[in-house]
Amino acid sequence: MPLNTRTRIRASELTGLKYFDKLVPLLEPLHEVACQRDEAGNRRLHFDQYCLLVLLYLFNPIVSSLRAIQQVSELQRVQERLGIQRTSLGSLSEASRLFDAELLKPLIEQLSGQLEPLGQDKRLKEISRTLTLVDGTLLSALPLMAEASFLKHSEGSGLVKWRLHTHFEVERYVPERIDVTREGGGDCDERAVMEKNVEPDRLYVKDRGFAKFALFNQIHAAGSSYVCRIRDNSNYQVLEENPLTEEARAERVELDAVVRIGQTGKVAARPDHKIRLITIQIKPHTKTGKYRGGSTGPGSDGCLRLATNLLDVPAEMIALLYAKRWTIEIFFRFFKQILGCRHLISHSENGIKIQTYCAIIACLLISLWTGRKPTKRTYEMLCYWFVGLASDEELIAHLAKLKQHEAK
Repeated sequence: MPLNTRTRIRASELTGLKYFDKLVPLLEPLHEVACQRDEAGNRRLHFDQYCLLVLLYLFNPIVSSLRAIQQVSELQRVQERLGIQRTSLGSLSEASRLFDAELLKPLIEQLSGQLEPLGQDKRLKEISRTLTLVDGTLLSALPLMAEASFLKHSEGSGLVKWRLHTHFEVERYVPERIDVTREGGGDCDERAVMEKNVEPDRLYVKDRGFAKFALFNQIHAAGSSYVCRIRDNSNYQVLEENPLTEEARAERVELDAVVRIGQTGKVAARPDHKIRLITIQIKPHTKTGKYRGGSTGPGSDGCLRLATNLLDVPAEMIALLYAKRWTIEIFFRFFKQILGCRHLISHSENGIKIQTYCAIIACLLISLWTGRKPTKRTYEMLCYWFVGLASDEELIAHLAKLKQHEAK
């Protein structure tokens, strides 16, 4: 049952505050951010303190709303541990707009650099480039009453949709970057956002929403590789067909060929490098809609078509690489459902970025503390640990079981 935020939170329910001690010095460089405008010198809530409160919200199930965050700021133990003073809802709301979310990125990079690889699929050991999954997901938030009223008149809807454009490193099981935009086309389109963030020496695995020849060319020119599903109605001409091995057939590969892809007569619309096409037999399905018991995504004719500039990697490896794409879907479910990102504590774009980046920091901290992937069960055990329901020994025993399971 969700916590009734009108119930006063007791200090005894926040026994895990001592584990935030190591976070305080990490966030301290943010303390003076935006203080230039505070000519009177009476600012009570600083950027580092706001982030600590957001992280407390993410890690502690008792703190379940913005009002609950305001409540815990009144507790003496919280004030002493986090170095904060009592804050108001107005100050929390102002903080989400005032403090620059982009300043959290260097901290994310610092923590990310401390991560050790969590173990790569042995079948992919020949892949030298960093396996990076690319995808987007939506967060829908009810805006403030005034904004909702305005949107209903101007756009016919009270919902604001946000997209998290994510580059996810499989080996370390952590997002390498997340860019937050409003849902829409133009510069907010997922392909347009990715075009701005292509890096060298990466292997990008993408779904068909990223099938764009200009993006293929950009990735290839940057010295990176890609595996991308293309649409069922894509036009291509087989130039050279590769023989299928038994291993490839076992993965239901039906075709392995170098192809000319794109519309006939439109050279400018084609890739400027060799394209390899791998087709895989899958179960056909038809889009039936959200409430009709079937798939809500695009339909499939029973053939999965993967375009890649990897010319020498076995076909079965290409199939495996694309299958790894589901790792990011699992992470998104963890990210949204477990780390509190279904409940936005701010409806401003900057405030959503702060919560998003703090959630990334939380994921990094789980990996650093445990040396394991941030799974739902591990997160729950950490929450029990933070509120004093689980002992150090019980947490260690849980992590030992994970290690035994991974070794099998």
